[in-house]
Amino acid sequence: MFNQLAPLCEKQANYIIKCQTSWFNVAHGGKRGGKNVTNGLAFCIALENHPNKLHLVAGVDSTSARLNIIDCDGYGILNYFAGRSREGKYKNRDAIYVNTSDGKEKILLVVGGGKANSYKAIKGNTYGMAYVTEANECDPTFLKEVEDRTLSSDDRKIFHDLNPKSPKHWYYTEYLAFHEEQQRENPDYGFNYEEFNIFDNLSISDEKLKQRLSTYDKTSIWYKRDILGKRVANESFLFTPIIEREKDFLVPSCSGGIISTGVDFGGNGSAHSFVTSSIPRSYTGITVLRSDRTEIIDDIHKKLKQLKKAFKEHILYVIEKYGHIDYIFADCAEKILISALQEVLDELHLHIPIKDSIKTPISSRIYAINMLMMLNKIKFVENDTKVIIKSLQEAVQDPDSDDDKVLDNGTSDVDTYDACNYSIENWYNVLLKTNNML
Repeated sequence: MFNQLAPLCEKQANYIIKCQTSWFNVAHGGKRGGKNVTNGLAFCIALENHPNKLHLVAGVDSTSARLNIIDCDGYGILNYFAGRSREGKYKNRDAIYVNTSDGKEKILLVVGGGKANSYKAIKGNTYGMAYVTEANECDPTFLKEVEDRTLSSDDRKIFHDLNPKSPKHWYYTEYLAFHEEQQRENPDYGFNYEEFNIFDNLSISDEKLKQRLSTYDKTSIWYKRDILGKRVANESFLFTPIIEREKDFLVPSCSGGIISTGVDFGGNGSAHSFVTSSIPRSYTGITVLRSDRTEIIDDIHKKLKQLKKAFKEHILYVIEKYGHIDYIFADCAEKILISALQEVLDELHLHIPIKDSIKTPISSRIYAINMLMMLNKIKFVENDTKVIIKSLQEAVQDPDSDDDKVLDNGTSDVDTYDACNYSIENWYNVLLKTNNML
């Protein structure tokens, strides 16, 4: 039956069958393992004759929910209910209305769950089913609220999908472990868990699979997580490619593209850092053009003067060599220091917008830079980027963190690492997608 609907492997088909009799269903595993397609198909099948009208579709934000569940590269809910669905609003929130085979209309509320107060968006309702994508990126309070809001469902079903993290991540230790224990004690508990990887995805040809695998270092944590779908902890140095083969990432210069400067304002015992990068409009890679760092002076008046001098020297160097800077991204919390940067731009008659850094999740930053390194899609202009190269080479895993995180105890230059992220993180998703790494 299922293999007539999609090229499913036996593991995926069995998971979907178990979903129909399980209340909690978790699809865990590597990228391109078909988790969203598999979970989405199981969700839609259950929805066809579900007795409840209102259901929930969620992700770390509503955009993630739409991309991973509603659209899902053309294989999501809108595809399954093609000709039977429409988009609209429910109580002023985004929703999908679908006509199911039982002759009833069902409503799917689309929300984000990544913030501490996200749970407020789903209070006051009872949901028949809930599908949360990237569940381990959502706030724990939100996941608990989802459980509570489905308690009185006439056929309770919750679906999660997620990519692997460190075994110490809270989702495994504080959330999933409880349900695993309950299932061990009672085989009828209703917990359905399966690990998927790229080898389970029958829609990927052998040729394409071979090409994808060739981009990974088989000994790396990213191969074990992304390809094999295993829970593996990051240990010691975070960016080993640039430690082991620095020369491979060096280029004499760069031309063209979007030029963006990241600014990190250091605190006590740290430094102000500036990193400028170039992103081609084809989004095929990144070139870091220049990195500078200046130690902070305690005196507030001298501190501002020092910041302005260092910033001025950095941007003038970049403009003289590359002709322009399109954007400046800085820590949004430091309004006084941002005003100092604006004074420098006004003095130089430069009309460059200063934007707030978007604060990509810490683990996502580490992943993006590592993927770009593996693909050989990040370069550094020789002699002008020694500061950021040293920062990346010294970055180590925080042993007390339950997720990937740079140790920030003064033993390495986290300021320049942050500035580098500010300069390029606005384009992480499109870069990884263009290079088939999402």
